[in-house]
Amino acid sequence: MIKKFLIERFSWIFLFLFLQLLFVFIAIIDTAIPLSSILYIVFLSFIIFIFFVIIRYQKETKFYRSLEEWENSLDVTRITNAESPFEHIIEDCITNQTEMLKKNSSLNLMSLEKEKDELLSWIHEVKTPLTAMSLMIDRLEDEKMKAQLTHEWLRIHLLLDTQLHQKRIPFMENDLFMEKVNLQSLIVKEIKTLQSWCMQKGIGFNMEVEVTEVVSDGKWVAFIIRQLLTNAVKYSEGSDILIRTYEQNGQTVLEVKDSGRGIDPKDLPRIFDKGFTSTAEHQDHAATGMGLYLAKRSAKSLLITIDVQSTLGKGTTFTLTFPKRNEFHQITGV
Repeated sequence: MIKKFLIERFSWIFLFLFLQLLFVFIAIIDTAIPLSSILYIVFLSFIIFIFFVIIRYQKETKFYRSLEEWENSLDVTRITNAESPFEHIIEDCITNQTEMLKKNSSLNLMSLEKEKDELLSWIHEVKTPLTAMSLMIDRLEDEKMKAQLTHEWLRIHLLLDTQLHQKRIPFMENDLFMEKVNLQSLIVKEIKTLQSWCMQKGIGFNMEVEVTEVVSDGKWVAFIIRQLLTNAVKYSEGSDILIRTYEQNGQTVLEVKDSGRGIDPKDLPRIFDKGFTSTAEHQDHAATGMGLYLAKRSAKSLLITIDVQSTLGKGTTFTLTFPKRNEFHQITGV
């Protein structure tokens, strides 16, 4: 700040120094003026000027130091009150701009809330004809047509479900309800949802459930498992998917292992990024890049760790590590 102050006041300092040198120069060329007296005056002027600069530095930089330390929180009360006319101009401009930003931010937030509510309402309304469509499909006698329509129905259902949870995630903490969740029944329910798709692709499931219960939010755990199972089925063909749970270091671990196409090593660090699909299968237009991203975000709020191991061409293993029992209060305190 000292350097900036000296640069800002350089012209004033230069003018003072120039005047002092001018006085000395005049005393040298004009013998009628005693040089010693002029040097004495110049010396006193320098002392007074130095004290003046120090005092002005403290006074003039107080306001600007508060601006430098001001966090961009739109809280102008943290800025030191202006004293000089120029500081008042700056303060008025900042205050006006901040108020305008607050107003625009509030309007945008209201608009987003309205849009979110409308979309959630639309999703729930669409579920009604989807349910009716499912009942109509069940009554079809043509098994081939029935399987095809069921598969397409499932795709729509999963897309709507992903969209619904995507809109809920920013407010996920308000929706959490911690309870004992039966992992086995939850996994079986999710497998039944994907049954028609799995039959079409010749995919089966092997379950090895050693630990059946965890303390978490059943709805969001189901969503995470649904995303992992959907991902496993989507990239597998004519093979079995292994699902197993066990206890390790006092924590419940759930693994979803497939024998599908696997993930390219260079893609592994990015698979949980929003919108990332794949570099190996970039022409896959059906991929949205949202499933794993949403699963990761949901798991973070539940203190669940998601790890992945994959070998290209051999398969992928996703691992969910649930928090220990003594970490339960951290989740409920979110």
